[in-house]
Amino acid sequence: MNARDADDRGGIRRHNLSRILGLVHHEGPLPRAALTERTGLNRSTVADLVGELERAGLVGQAEPDPARRVGRPSPTVHGAAGVVAIAANPEVDALTVAAVGLDRSVRERARIRFDEPPSPAEAVAALAAQVTAWRDGELSDARLVGVGLAVPGLVRAGDGLVRDAPHLRWRDIPLREIVQTATGLPAAVGNDASLGARAEHLFGTAQDADDIVYLNGGASGIGGGLIVGGVPVGGAGGYAGEFGQNRPGIEDAADRRAPGGVLEDEVNRARLLRVVGLAAADDRELAAALHDTADAAVTEETARQRRILATALANAVNVLNPSVVVLGGFLAMLAEQDAEGFLAAVRAQAMPACAERLEIRSASLADDRLLVGAAELAFEPLLSDPTALG
Repeated sequence: MNARDADDRGGIRRHNLSRILGLVHHEGPLPRAALTERTGLNRSTVADLVGELERAGLVGQAEPDPARRVGRPSPTVHGAAGVVAIAANPEVDALTVAAVGLDRSVRERARIRFDEPPSPAEAVAALAAQVTAWRDGELSDARLVGVGLAVPGLVRAGDGLVRDAPHLRWRDIPLREIVQTATGLPAAVGNDASLGARAEHLFGTAQDADDIVYLNGGASGIGGGLIVGGVPVGGAGGYAGEFGQNRPGIEDAADRRAPGGVLEDEVNRARLLRVVGLAAADDRELAAALHDTADAAVTEETARQRRILATALANAVNVLNPSVVVLGGFLAMLAEQDAEGFLAAVRAQAMPACAERLEIRSASLADDRLLVGAAELAFEPLLSDPTALG
């Protein structure tokens, strides 16, 4: 065999290892027989590939439940919980960090609060300190493959440069390089909402849809992500989906709170916190506060924000004709107050043909949606080439 033939065979094997690992990671535990069917490879080849992945510590195998055996069921293959990506989401009031296993389990989670929006140096120092603490403690037995960061702002696709995260006041920050230096791990950076869209499409409420508009509402405003024909849409520089910067149509002038403002100035988490009397809260605390009150001022503010959000979504539906709109964070809370009524309000303002198949769903990954998306960034090199992990 000449060198070229060896390289070709090695490339094919890497491709097949990648297919097997990707299926187990994205779909969860699968019998070897299912992997044989999905890949079109023969049983002995699949068994050999799974064995190589198992020896590399990337997957495990479990024998089927004896009580459910019919014929000769094959072992079930699952991703390794001990192969871990660190995911981080900096916001204006906190840095959330998680350790996500290759089996998609969230092994550890921490929320580090800030009184003021953290500088890049402060956020990275907090991230590095948390990684060190986990390495010395809860994750001492894990293999860390990298760090993925979900940033609320414009992130250049080519190199992870944070061009502008306005609420954090970060501009032209080479975040990937800073994090790699501070943690000693490979790093990747993406827009938070785009990663949330990816996570919900892969693992969450939009797994059955290929044309998706995702809007995330957080402490740093409103971001968006797009999936068209099953493919994430990033735009020329990676900046597509900034719905929060659109200028909303507001029919009733009395509904406007920020003259000349953009959508995230009007549909705004901080306004909800103020009206319920909270200085700070995570999503669960805010949702509980909105649910537990009958205060007229709260009812009025949520109704106002719902009206403006419905108009903004109708515009998106007319332009993009999605089958599913996914709402995350406080936007999901607004829609869930009357889900049918909110969908009707969007449809009433959209072209009938564009909205006839429309569904509006809440992000099912809840607090983990952005972190799961960030972890996928960190796992990408491994999933592309499982032989690269040392």
